[in-house]
Amino acid sequence: GRLRVSVDPWFARTVLAGGLQRFLARYPLLVLDLLTSNYREEMMSGVDVAIRFGPPDASSLIVRKLLEAPILTVAAPAYLERHGEPRSPHDLVHHEALLFRDPQTGLPFPWEFHRGGEIVEVKIPSRLVLDDPSVAVTACVAGQGIFQSLAIGLAPFLARGDLVPILPEWSEELYPLYAYHPSRHLPPAKVRAFLDFIQEIAVGL
Repeated sequence: GRLRVSVDPWFARTVLAGGLQRFLARYPLLVLDLLTSNYREEMMSGVDVAIRFGPPDASSLIVRKLLEAPILTVAAPAYLERHGEPRSPHDLVHHEALLFRDPQTGLPFPWEFHRGGEIVEVKIPSRLVLDDPSVAVTACVAGQGIFQSLAIGLAPFLARGDLVPILPEWSEELYPLYAYHPSRHLPPAKVRAFLDFIQEIAVGL
């Protein structure tokens, strides 16, 4: 049959796309129709399952937590050469931030730093607000500012030295990824197979 999925674009690009061939080979009679969106409005329109980052909304939808992703604060070496490296979260008020817009509220995500149960929220100056994490990471690599991002998808940039972690001892915040489906009964087998596969490929992220 056909499985229609609405999925967060950053997760689709950095994690899911690399595993699609294996998933389709495992289920040769399945056709996968993949839609990408950050937004939750009408996310279930015409789809079997939707996958989004962030805490679940209060709704009649059934949710399943797929994973929890660490939040990292990163910058390009060139940026740090020009502006210096912050030594505490409060030092960030003297830096330039790349802010990411929360698709649920339309407002930039607040920056939080978690360590040993302590949470520090910092308001950081910014002249650039984005709603596409790929653009934000590209701007960060170019030295435009410091970015706070899901750790998912950052490994290649960190391995190459394009980005370096900032305040790693304050990076204990976790951000969940949830799947949504409309039925209060067990989801169809094709949906269960897809969600199980996502958790399989997400091990170790």
